[in-house]
Amino acid sequence: MENIKRLIDENKGDIAVAFKNLKTNSSIMINEDVIFPSASTIKLVIIAALMNEINKGTMKLEQTITLSDMHKCGGDGILKELKEGHKFTLYEIAKLMIIISDNTAANILIKLLGMGNINQMAEKLGMANTKLNRKMMDSEAVKYGKENVTTAEDLCHFLELLYNGKVINKEYSEIILGVLLKQQLGGRLNLYLPENVIIAHKTGDLDKLEHDAGIVYNYPNDYILCVLTKNLLSNKDGKEIIGRVSLEVYKYMNKDKYEQA
Repeated sequence: MENIKRLIDENKGDIAVAFKNLKTNSSIMINEDVIFPSASTIKLVIIAALMNEINKGTMKLEQTITLSDMHKCGGDGILKELKEGHKFTLYEIAKLMIIISDNTAANILIKLLGMGNINQMAEKLGMANTKLNRKMMDSEAVKYGKENVTTAEDLCHFLELLYNGKVINKEYSEIILGVLLKQQLGGRLNLYLPENVIIAHKTGDLDKLEHDAGIVYNYPNDYILCVLTKNLLSNKDGKEIIGRVSLEVYKYMNKDKYEQA
């Protein structure tokens, strides 16, 4: 894994890596406890908080939300482009929030669940350095220094709990995993991997910041890889470094195959 350290040293900006082999429990952590703006990776905690309420019976996956112009915000997503009045189930809103990183969907759930409730979920999950401090695309909150934050270590921990069926319980962990497996935003962890590699993951991006955190299904050696970047020269550089780190890890986890090639 020396190649990963070299890649990080060669690149400008701040880079954190959290890798865990889910078969052996061995790990590699680089800057894993450095706090980064979370960008859309915070949506993992939001969907967990939603599933917690579903599990408690205070909400239902099939209950509906009526889209209003008041809900809409900028950035990623499709809901902002639709006329108000459309009805969506909470399950559909959650899927839009994760699969295409819809910011309007995220803000609908933040309002419904409450910011405090979502942060309690992060604490309950043991994500000590992850916090939701503002809604998506809230430029006024950013001006006052309010930023959503996380670490590579926290995201890796969340994904390990998810893999082991311990986010709420096995049933809801599988529901969340099923959503993550439908992810449509790529070009990061999967940038240089074979097209048939299956990844359950969540990306995030802001100006000169790119993240991707996921479970790579690599039977019999599944693994977690979270790569966070900030203060880059460009977002393209962030996607490139994530892709190159991911390829080095994949080669390491499949070294027998690469040695024979």
